[in-house]
Amino acid sequence: MPQTPPARSPAVIDALAWVHVHEGRLLCVRSRGRDLLYVPGGKRDPGESDEAAVTREAREEVSVILRPGTFRRVAVIDEVAHDQAPGTRVRMACYAAEHDGEIRADHEITGLEWIGFADRARCAPAVRRLVEILHAEGAVR
Repeated sequence: MPQTPPARSPAVIDALAWVHVHEGRLLCVRSRGRDLLYVPGGKRDPGESDEAAVTREAREEVSVILRPGTFRRVAVIDEVAHDQAPGTRVRMACYAAEHDGEIRADHEITGLEWIGFADRARCAPAVRRLVEILHAEGAVR
């Protein structure tokens, strides 16, 4: 009798994000080839701490330097991963931090947008959840 292969656990993408809210709106980015908005961030490189990974991603995507000692964890979101294989989830650790430099799109980022609560449907599922959390806290209008 043929054996059934063991069930695989769904894939989980370990991601980090920089959360920057200004005047009640969340900074979001549009990546080349993506139809929904994300927040600046991405995957960590091997051996990178959360702070180092978020700092690198913010520099690469929106050209700012995050200030050490100002990091604050905002949320950890577990959500369906957008534009990935069915069943894939993203676990996104979100951090706020003060920054130096002017925010501008860089590398694979094709545009910046400031998102309010009413705009959340334009965001990837994990970012949508982040907007809802920030709205409930009164940070995003």
